[in-house]
Amino acid sequence: MARNTQDPVADQPGEQPAGKRLTPAGEGAPRAARPRRASKPNGQWKVDGTAPLNHNEEFKQEDGGLNVRERIENRYAREGFDAISDDDLHGRFRWWGLYTQRKPGIDGGRTATLEPHELEDRYFMMRVRMDGGRLSIEQLRTVAGISEEFGRDTADVTDRQNIQLHWIDVRDVPEIWRRLESVGLSTTEACGDVSRVILGSPLAGVAEDELLDPTPVIDEIKERFIGDPELDNLPRKFKSAITGHPSQDVVHEINDISLVGVEHPEHGVGFDLWVGGGLSTNPRLAERLGAFVRPEQAADVWHGVIRIFRDYGYRRLRNRARLKFLLADWGPEKFRQVLQDEYLGYELPDGPPPVKPTVTGDHVGVHRQKDGRFYVGLSPVVGRVSGSMLRELADLMEAAGSARVRTTPYQKLVVLDVAEDRVADFVAGAERLGLTAQPSLFRKDTMACTGIEFCKLAIVETKATAKDTVEELEERLADVADRLPGQLTLNINGCPNSCARIQTADIGLKGQIIPDGQGGQTPGFQVHLGGGLANHANDAQGELGRTVRGLKVPADGIAEYVERLVRTYLERRDGEETFAHWAQSADEEALV
Repeated sequence: MARNTQDPVADQPGEQPAGKRLTPAGEGAPRAARPRRASKPNGQWKVDGTAPLNHNEEFKQEDGGLNVRERIENRYAREGFDAISDDDLHGRFRWWGLYTQRKPGIDGGRTATLEPHELEDRYFMMRVRMDGGRLSIEQLRTVAGISEEFGRDTADVTDRQNIQLHWIDVRDVPEIWRRLESVGLSTTEACGDVSRVILGSPLAGVAEDELLDPTPVIDEIKERFIGDPELDNLPRKFKSAITGHPSQDVVHEINDISLVGVEHPEHGVGFDLWVGGGLSTNPRLAERLGAFVRPEQAADVWHGVIRIFRDYGYRRLRNRARLKFLLADWGPEKFRQVLQDEYLGYELPDGPPPVKPTVTGDHVGVHRQKDGRFYVGLSPVVGRVSGSMLRELADLMEAAGSARVRTTPYQKLVVLDVAEDRVADFVAGAERLGLTAQPSLFRKDTMACTGIEFCKLAIVETKATAKDTVEELEERLADVADRLPGQLTLNINGCPNSCARIQTADIGLKGQIIPDGQGGQTPGFQVHLGGGLANHANDAQGELGRTVRGLKVPADGIAEYVERLVRTYLERRDGEETFAHWAQSADEEALV
């Protein structure tokens, strides 16, 4: 998609031509033959100096993104939307979890052609930051109340473990912050060129089979480094994930840094270090550095990696300003050496890789905790909830003896600490709210991004399309329900940016405008097939999906296409062959 480039800090999807995968510079040649310096400066602070090479870097140096809070509270909230400066509106507001949302009524065919002010509404999307996806019942009720009072009862559980609200008026933002912060929540660095929310295992501290609880590490990183002015000007966003659960439930292969629980034969339980993952139009799975990290070292190692990104990350071109590009050029050996020599001052021991998981990490259903109580994983439809639903969920939790809930990277909710004798009543009550612990295959495994309803970058609608598709597939494939695999992921994205992780799904759909066969155009999707991550139990290091040349599906034809594809898979698979394995090796004629 040819993106509008006037927005100075938009996350550009055009990292390389679509369909090409990022590979290290000079791959296949001896390391010494790789180019050591680009013909033009890349804006690396430790190589090229800190002089800004584009407007995005200029405005960040002129005034840090965190500083905009004072103007929001003391000026913009009083004077209203029209008083907001351009660099604050399209830049620094993001450091506090605020984006302008899409103006209603603008079709996807105009997304790439309109100016930002033509696309955006006078209302904001707000992300509530929840590191590790943790919410107390008091926090849940606070978020629910904000949604009902200030957000027209909107709320989405995102695949970054945030809760996202809409229809936020800048005049209400100070009061929203006051309410969030009164219960220990915030929107600090929920967006922007900073460290975004830290993904954490939803079962941290409660799972019977947990290797270690990552909560102390997540809390230490948050307390020491989130909101630190020394780290509030990165080349672009920085995504983190930490888990100690054997299901590897934080999609570690697609984060800038991940710490995955392992047991070292000499040093005991700790973390395996992964670096340089990311999707968008230029997907790249993270790589292991082969280093073992003790729990007490983890926060410092995280700090070292983010400073490498700050100091060596590419800043000249925004479409190359992600850590994955640096890792591709350096390779894991050099990255580890720089981390140890320049940022840690000590060597990390070699360590083992994580053991291949045997189950998915979505945690849906009823499961026993290590203390004898139960956690209940609930599935909304593609993450769409509401303030009123969350408020009623809090009431159900209280009646069931629970005071804690976690969000997941799969747009799910996991309620903790349910008493055994109250599980059945709780599950039944949640079902009445539209939150099921026993979802169909398609309801459980379908995700969707925000889409054209609110997102300025979207080309097609996603949430309602996904909901309709799930309901239709439940009917169309009812006769083969007992033959379906235990997992079949369907990820639906409204543009090429892959917020819904289309390249890592069994069936990934990328929104675009396609020919309607009658000389016009219609909303549709390009198809990606056979992707998966370790916590999908496909391959220990994951695999990106393939695209079928010329295969595009209209938005109103998704269910028909998926039904045809799934029936072909059931007919042609080899024994218990997974869908992803079959789709990666099948002839193209079987996939259309």
